[in-house]
Amino acid sequence: MPDRSAPFFVGDHPALDFLNTVATPVDVPVEWLRNGHDLLDWLERAHLIDPSVASRFRASKERRALDDVADCARELRDWLRGFVTRHMGKPITPSAVRNLGPLNEILAGDTSYPVVEVGNEGQAVQVRRVRRWSGPSELLLPLAETVSDLICNADFRLVRACEGYACTLVFLDRTKSHARRWCSMAVCGNRAKAAAHRTRKRDGEA
Repeated sequence: MPDRSAPFFVGDHPALDFLNTVATPVDVPVEWLRNGHDLLDWLERAHLIDPSVASRFRASKERRALDDVADCARELRDWLRGFVTRHMGKPITPSAVRNLGPLNEILAGDTSYPVVEVGNEGQAVQVRRVRRWSGPSELLLPLAETVSDLICNADFRLVRACEGYACTLVFLDRTKSHARRWCSMAVCGNRAKAAAHRTRKRDGEA
């Protein structure tokens, strides 16, 4: 992605990082999922697919199909933005389930299956889910799974928008005090401090 900064991973949940793949961190909106290869790059950076899976799809001749999947990913992201905007800062209620049709439609296409194998960390055996990766459309499934995890397991009362001027990044506030205000102290936090300093200096000179 030489013409853009690296994507942001400040959401403290992969689904919110996915939501942040289009954002205005400074002044100009940036899109990190313009096409299929962008989607592969981001999924790999987010550790939602293995590098071997990304390499396999990069080497395929299904560029048009990959671009179509990126279109679908952006549609899922748009749906997620609406859902998060409506429900952030509040507990998820049963009535919200009525809005999950687009998500459940993707999940219904899952092709993963369980495999029993040698375990890790002292376990004799373990069950691991394996995905077939039979086509580019399956790249939507890890996205849908992480969105499902956000909705079912995260405390939506702690989903917040950065308070930075013009910043559109969102995050899950996992801090102990639940007082996080910025996507990043290195970006919007420092910018706010500098603005406050300039205001104090100007007021002091008045």
